[in-house]
Amino acid sequence: MNLFERLYTLIIFLAVVIGIGIGKVELIRENAESFIVPLLVAMLYITFLQIPIDEIKIAFKNFKFTYTSVLINFLWTPILAWLLAMVFLGDNPALYIGFIMLMVTPCTDWYLIFTGIAKGNVALSTAILPLNLILQIIMLPIYLLIFGGTTGVIELTFLVESIIIVLLIPLVLAFLTKMFFLNKHHLREHFISNLSVLPIIFLSLAIVAMFASQGQLLLDHLDLMWQLTIPILLFFIVNFFIGQKVGQLMKFPNSDRISLSLTTLARNSPIALAIAMTAFPDQPLIAITLVIGPLLELPILAIITQLLLFISKNKRL
Repeated sequence: MNLFERLYTLIIFLAVVIGIGIGKVELIRENAESFIVPLLVAMLYITFLQIPIDEIKIAFKNFKFTYTSVLINFLWTPILAWLLAMVFLGDNPALYIGFIMLMVTPCTDWYLIFTGIAKGNVALSTAILPLNLILQIIMLPIYLLIFGGTTGVIELTFLVESIIIVLLIPLVLAFLTKMFFLNKHHLREHFISNLSVLPIIFLSLAIVAMFASQGQLLLDHLDLMWQLTIPILLFFIVNFFIGQKVGQLMKFPNSDRISLSLTTLARNSPIALAIAMTAFPDQPLIAITLVIGPLLELPILAIITQLLLFISKNKRL
């Protein structure tokens, strides 16, 4: 775990503060928005470049774990997210959609850090990662249309354009890059490893740009943090118990149960944020929700990691 990964929460928080600060300068505030999408495309290109697509085959070798995690992530979790959004955020369409976008996209990168710390099966978590990525790209627009289609906020044209620009372009570029390095394995590994820190940097710069252009909106809606806290906490509490109970029922070994818990808890805010910023340009509260989410999520995951370690230790006694 490199320094940037350890300080992920702090970096995001500082990006928000810096963005709000420099947004006080009119010239920066008026031009900052134009940098957001290019930065997010660059972030996702490098993220997709690091995804080991070949490992999908490995994931399917552990069929029981694969279908269990897929059912929790892509069937149960969207239903839970929708219920929580309806109960706690139903009167605010922007928060409602932002919350659902955050919760229906399982993490595809740094949750491996928490899996390693909690002594989970990192190899298994890595193998399921590319499948989670592909399924969420396919399913996110469907979830938005099912759960958010009646809010009046979602326009299908903008949604399709955002998916093409923000997801398909970097995905195709990453695929072409991998094809270029197809017979140069060592060169490819060296190239990719040198880029590993860039997604966090590009994401942070995109957040700086977003809050430079929209920071005043957050200052005018500081109560958003409190509105989101209860449903986010409930999401993690409920899914933690679901993951543990299902892991027991499926008779997974402890390391696999830890992996199941973390792959069904950690969320992929960067991909959801990238779509939100392009699909809903006139609804900045949706994007702001997706920035506030990780500020709450990452400390919660750190606590859950310690709880999983405590449970594992007690089982060995």
